[in-house]
Amino acid sequence: MARGIRGGETCSIARTVDVLKDPWAFLVLREAFGGVTRFSDFRARLHIASDVLSDRLSALVTAGVLVREHYREAGSRPREEYRLTEAGDELRPVLAALQQWGDAHLPAECGPTVLWRHRETGELLEVAFVDADGRRVARADAVGERTAAYPA
Repeated sequence: MARGIRGGETCSIARTVDVLKDPWAFLVLREAFGGVTRFSDFRARLHIASDVLSDRLSALVTAGVLVREHYREAGSRPREEYRLTEAGDELRPVLAALQQWGDAHLPAECGPTVLWRHRETGELLEVAFVDADGRRVARADAVGERTAAYPA
């Protein structure tokens, strides 16, 4: 999956971009986070060509982001639906961070399309750095420390 990618095999950003390199992958994930699981629903919501959608879904399955599950409605042939894996669900803050950045720097006149809220309290949420005790850390105070594995 990650052979010969830019930045080398040790770069986790390069490996992640290799999985999510196509804009459609992000939009498929957006819909999956919204509960869409069926090919026809992805296609209808995204207005995407069937062959492109099939390729993107297959790539996300191969990467372990989605899993195929079989279902069959009464009187119909067996079909597949696509469900987020744990690894896929862990991309939720990644997409939320992209949305948060877009809302701040590329705002739509109509405002944000999604507000992230705490399920129980309804409090608005945003993506941020937090320390091991759960305290928010200012972006300027978050420093990426390069390790020996950093690409040369």
